[in-house]
Amino acid sequence: MAAAGVAIGVLGALPSAAEAGFRLRVGGPVSVARFAMAGVLSVAGLRHARMAARHSRVRMAAPAAESIGPSERAQLTAVAALAGWQGGRAAQGWWQHSDGSYGWVGPLFWPFAYSDLYDYALLNDGSGFWAYGYGDLYAAIFSPYAASDLSAFAAERPAGRRHRKAPSVQEFCSGDTAETTGLPLERIGLAVAANETQRAAFDELASAWISAGNTIRASCPAQTATTALERFAAMQSRINAMLSAVATVMPPFQKLYDLLSDEQKAQLNTPERDRRANAAAAKLKEMQDAACQASREPQDEQQAEKQYRQLVAQQWPLDDIVASLKLNDTQRAALEVVQDTTMGTMEALNPCPPKDALTPPARLKAAKARLEAMREAIISVNDAVDDFRWNLSDEQKTQFEGLGLKKRGV
Repeated sequence: MAAAGVAIGVLGALPSAAEAGFRLRVGGPVSVARFAMAGVLSVAGLRHARMAARHSRVRMAAPAAESIGPSERAQLTAVAALAGWQGGRAAQGWWQHSDGSYGWVGPLFWPFAYSDLYDYALLNDGSGFWAYGYGDLYAAIFSPYAASDLSAFAAERPAGRRHRKAPSVQEFCSGDTAETTGLPLERIGLAVAANETQRAAFDELASAWISAGNTIRASCPAQTATTALERFAAMQSRINAMLSAVATVMPPFQKLYDLLSDEQKAQLNTPERDRRANAAAAKLKEMQDAACQASREPQDEQQAEKQYRQLVAQQWPLDDIVASLKLNDTQRAALEVVQDTTMGTMEALNPCPPKDALTPPARLKAAKARLEAMREAIISVNDAVDDFRWNLSDEQKTQFEGLGLKKRGV
């Protein structure tokens, strides 16, 4: 499994999940190989996050909203995700997103769920939100963390140099709220110069966003997941909370949007960050667009077939796993179902936002469709893993849960 992390890190893009729909089976070697190769463009410009992971410490103090864009969050998760991993000595982890961030920070899935959601819906910056997908499912199956690593993220963690850098899960969850990250709604309210009727609708929306943030924050894990099935349960809880948050925000947002003039809508549809954040966001968006464009280019069928087989072999070395766990034919067949089901989520969980989501209500709708696709993927892979584990002995289950640790040297 030595090269699996490299393949995960370079996953690129296909048409949007909302357009493609959810499919359990891989969409063919061409689409998957195109998906994998396009992401190379995204990884090339993200050494800053890896350098941050090697040299920096996490600071969970709350900066202003303008300074906490996707680039900064990628650096924070890069540091935090590796803080309890090999004592924080690794330059990068195999479960890193193509934008430099990490979807798993210890036991916490989607560390900046609230911020990523409002960045996409309100600021039209989906580089963080759309990075979540297949790689996070893969990391849920083959966790890179040992029990001692996970203890570094507990609220009450043992004293010592090894655990000094790791923020607790509670610190991360408390830091990702309207109160600490800053809500861009007020700036949007000023931009549209709301009248009295519009202001009342705006206040209703602001209240809904705070409620949505509280819902997402409440989904942070209270206990550490130590098995694949527990990690899938944590993922599903997080996604359900985000879907609940979207459902809370959509009606008041649509109500406000319908009250705006065409000029106000135009201002709302094209929000701006400050100059520094714009530059970082523009760089990430440029790489994301390039990867999405590359994924749509024509590709040779034979070359695509070769790339697809290489990708499967890198991430799913079945012969090695079978030999390591001493699987019989029935157990191997169940593992192949896990592989096929997980690989089949690539197409539905691609990192390209839909091109036609040009307004905040439309982006919220796209976010809802994406989260629903993720929930379907989580359930499908969870069921496949559950069936596979059902046929394993206790010793084999323990060995299976340790497979991710063997990739730590990647």
